[in-house]
Amino acid sequence: LPTNSGRGVAFSAVGDPQTAYNEYVAVGHDSSPYVAAYPWSGSGFGSKYSNPSTLPANVGNGVNFSPDGSVLAVAHYTSPYVTAYPWSGSGFGTKFSNPATLPTNTGWGVSFSPDGSVLAVTHNTSPYVSAYPWSGSGFGSKYSNPSTLPASTSYGVNFSPDGSAIAVAHYASPYVSAYPWSGSGFGTKYSNPATLPANQGNGVNFSPDGSAIAVAHNTSPYVSAYPWSGSGFGTKYANPATLPTGNGLGVAFSPDGSAIAVAHNTSPNVSAYPWSGSGFGTKYSNPATLPTATGKGVDFSPDGSVLAVAHSTSPYVSAYPWSGSGFGTKYANPSTLPANTCNGVAFGRIEV
Repeated sequence: LPTNSGRGVAFSAVGDPQTAYNEYVAVGHDSSPYVAAYPWSGSGFGSKYSNPSTLPANVGNGVNFSPDGSVLAVAHYTSPYVTAYPWSGSGFGTKFSNPATLPTNTGWGVSFSPDGSVLAVTHNTSPYVSAYPWSGSGFGSKYSNPSTLPASTSYGVNFSPDGSAIAVAHYASPYVSAYPWSGSGFGTKYSNPATLPANQGNGVNFSPDGSAIAVAHNTSPYVSAYPWSGSGFGTKYANPATLPTGNGLGVAFSPDGSAIAVAHNTSPNVSAYPWSGSGFGTKYSNPATLPTATGKGVDFSPDGSVLAVAHSTSPYVSAYPWSGSGFGTKYANPSTLPANTCNGVAFGRIEV
């Protein structure tokens, strides 16, 4: 089974380029304290923040900041399966109260809606996805389950950029399920894509303009991408000419939509491609210093200048400058490493 909830590195949304921000990076990992967070700057990782006073209950899988950077949420093994904290320049605040209706088992993925009003969690047992209103007070009363549930254990979850849809990657066919989303919660499930992902869906993400949806999955071609519209899935794009080398565990588009990256379980552990309305372009050269083992999550920074990968052996997280030429020289490792296998990573930013 996969060990990353969201199957992706999750960066907060792009803000006004004239606005100043403080930036942070958080990772979920296998050993206590199960989550670690660092300041982020043009120099890379800063000194690790103090651990939260109340730790996640067990292995940290998915991790994500709210769009305004004021909350950090962690999906994890062991009840309550999702934990959320206020976040500021001082680090972790006092843990929010657990939701009144918990996810039903191990939390894998966690995602906020684009306006920050909803928090969704994917998990091991039915209904496989749970969504809650979110406010400054924390979790609201759980939304009703979708009328057609995901087919099985669900790993990745993401909202479309306009918040009108939510997609879930899961273990059993059709491997991805998508639903309209509104203030009332889940709508009637969209029809499955005509050409399904080849096997277990691990990560799912929408392009920044909402015109495409991509799924990272087990079995060749390891990533599948589709046009997306108000009607749902379009005809699958052609596979990349050079495929990822193993099971796709995370997928992300760059903020300007010009690139797509996939984290996968064999060397080089991450693959990136130009992206356009025609689909995948010619694969970028591998980074000079590869992630050290299985890539479990990937995403771009809000301004598209960094690409980060969560992976299974030390240093557990690797970050690279990103440009139109592809990968730059790897940033130095954090001085205090995550405690073990890194399953999810998220960048957040707070306006200053």
